[in-house]
Amino acid sequence: MRFLSLSLLGALLAYVFYTVGPNLYRAVVVLGVLRKYPNGATIQGEVTVIPDTVHCEDLHYHLPSGTLFAACEDNAETRFKWFPPLTNFDAPELASKSRGSIHVIDPKTMKSRRLEFENFEGPFITHGIDVIADKERPEGEAVYIFAVNHVPETQPSGEKGPHARSQLEVFHHVVGSSSVKHLRSIWHPLITTPNDIFALSPNSLYVTNDHLNRHHGLMRTIEDLYPGAKWTGIVHIQLQSLVADEPTAGVTAEVALSAMHNTNGLGHGRSDQEILISSCTSGFLHFGQVPADGSGNITIVESVEVDHLADNPSYFADPYATPGNDRSGFLETGLARAADIARTMRDPAAKDPVMVTYLRQTAPGRWEKRILLEDDGTKLRSGSAAVLVPIKPPKGGDVEGPRQALLFVTGFLSNSIIAVKVDL
Repeated sequence: MRFLSLSLLGALLAYVFYTVGPNLYRAVVVLGVLRKYPNGATIQGEVTVIPDTVHCEDLHYHLPSGTLFAACEDNAETRFKWFPPLTNFDAPELASKSRGSIHVIDPKTMKSRRLEFENFEGPFITHGIDVIADKERPEGEAVYIFAVNHVPETQPSGEKGPHARSQLEVFHHVVGSSSVKHLRSIWHPLITTPNDIFALSPNSLYVTNDHLNRHHGLMRTIEDLYPGAKWTGIVHIQLQSLVADEPTAGVTAEVALSAMHNTNGLGHGRSDQEILISSCTSGFLHFGQVPADGSGNITIVESVEVDHLADNPSYFADPYATPGNDRSGFLETGLARAADIARTMRDPAAKDPVMVTYLRQTAPGRWEKRILLEDDGTKLRSGSAAVLVPIKPPKGGDVEGPRQALLFVTGFLSNSIIAVKVDL
């Protein structure tokens, strides 16, 4: 009997070592538990701060128009008192009166403009967005913008909160104009903790739920810390109409991907059917395929690790690529010391270090990974999204030589979007 007990104990320890152990080690790396700041990790080179870009969680570059789009909180106070993705539900009444906005940024002038809302009332608590072309207009002339909105729930008494009833918003924007037109809101019971959006078309979109447990507690902590807690996924939404008075009107939904850990940011990849999916606190960038017929289900093709939180991914297509010198690649942006965020998320004076990883596929199944930007939180706080804007090589220069781009980075607690020139 004693021998049997020792055998069972040995089997249990072996199971823990080979299954739980690697997951816990991975969590320590990604959450930056052993990463120390300040350590001299600050952005090198000239940094351009984009004015009036407060707390812009997501950022997209629309190549046909050469325009950057961001959804920003605008008010420096709101996010520290209400941000459901971090289980911050401190001030629902404040949130119910808060309105962030959609910003357009010109990467040539480095200036940002807030777009005026048409046909839109009520709170706008910003998070993930997507931007796709209006294909009924000439290329680069107009876009649809989809945005997550973490509005507080309303009690029968009219009191706001205590938690969120998050929904999605659909806008239309004519590039160069000063406004954005609200078409409709979207709500469905399957949309519980929305984080980001991938629009396949104006009527077909995917949205991540980043947690199963919506509120703070032990199970929510397990979701964050344990990569084996694969309790989240992606919902496919179909709209009968782009115009509706009620958020539930003409909305159908189904689970398109399940059994994932902390599904977070989404991005467009190398083709219309490639979807980039981040598992945030386990530090994975997944490459998926969506069916061309819009039937819904997503297939994961490949997954790549980064050594920090994996928030909103983006793809950079090198327009000056030549045979043997293609700098196309992917960006993953996230907190470098996520272990601190529960302590810092309510503190306007805190620093949250940032890392941006640049990934290039060198062969099937082989990836080159490089830290493109690291900052201790002094110049940029809480990085959550980054995009590259190409810089044309000098006239008469060596096209086979180094390639440069402007790297724009933002964060959900950042005072401003920043831009810095980088070597690719």
